[in-house]
Amino acid sequence: MDAAMTTSATPPSGPTIARRVLAVLPGLGLALAIAACATGIGRILPVLGSAVPGVLLGVLVRLIFRPGRPATPGIELASHPVLQLSIVLLGTQLSVGEVARVGLTSLPVMLGTLALCLTAAWLFGRLLGVVGDLRTLIGVGTGVCGGSAIAAVSPVVGALSADIAYAISTIFLFNIAAVVTFPAIGHLLGMSQQAFGLFAGTAVNDTSSVVAAAAAYGPEAAHHAVVVKLVRSLMIIPICLGLAALVRRRQAAAEVAAGQAAGEARRTRSPRVLRLVPWFLVGFVLMAIANSVGLIPTALQQPLGSLALFMITVALSAIGLTTDIAALRRAGGRPLLLGALLWVTVTLSSLALQLLVG
Repeated sequence: MDAAMTTSATPPSGPTIARRVLAVLPGLGLALAIAACATGIGRILPVLGSAVPGVLLGVLVRLIFRPGRPATPGIELASHPVLQLSIVLLGTQLSVGEVARVGLTSLPVMLGTLALCLTAAWLFGRLLGVVGDLRTLIGVGTGVCGGSAIAAVSPVVGALSADIAYAISTIFLFNIAAVVTFPAIGHLLGMSQQAFGLFAGTAVNDTSSVVAAAAAYGPEAAHHAVVVKLVRSLMIIPICLGLAALVRRRQAAAEVAAGQAAGEARRTRSPRVLRLVPWFLVGFVLMAIANSVGLIPTALQQPLGSLALFMITVALSAIGLTTDIAALRRAGGRPLLLGALLWVTVTLSSLALQLLVG
């Protein structure tokens, strides 16, 4: 009896907060160090940015020495919660006013280009045999906003680190191609500053590459391109909601096929709307609203944007540390070809839609 009372009075064992912090330090510290190096590379080469060096350096570190089990908790923290928090902070860079200033003439080009890109991703992906999450990531990354879109969609669909790394690398390759070729295309077609800004904002993926391409054309083009790019980023929200609903539907079908109880199947088949909305997207919208009504001081917007980009780099560095190199080799060149076809599709559709809408 006394032994039983002594046992019940003993506080439950388990890791304390301090132990949990110590557990994540090795992996998180490694991801932070890689992200710091990648950020330095991005400052030296702005066109390159920091996301791609983060992934590549993470993969390189993994090749040189495989991080052991002590690093796993910190790497998992960096590749998931840190990534989701970065998406919330990205909302501080948008406002309702910026959306309104883009104008009705810009929206048809943005929405039309996005619709054509996603349709082409589904069609070309099936033809090339690139299916599943990798096709989704390349399509969304090309159609919306590159690495940021891939970062937002990855936790929604539960993408593998190898798919994320391949998609990021593919998007980066065609960002560089756009920076090199788009100004020449604009001059060849005699595009105005505003027209080229719309072209760059809808057909280039990463923000740094949008700025690089548009700034080479002129300051007015650069300003308009950045606004278009920010508005284009809003498409992350409906895309993530749609993908979340699709994932839930597939999970429900799999559970029913596995013979689960009818009550549970009914519960999964009709989920509440709020359960379909990832919490970080709710945070993203709330931050955008807060920025719109002036709750976020202007002086804080640039630091918050820089912090969001650094957190994305930390997360992508962690993803690089967990990337399965063998899986990348097995993927072959078909995903890269898919990226090329989508890049051409987005480029031509942006130009064609501008011509149609005047």
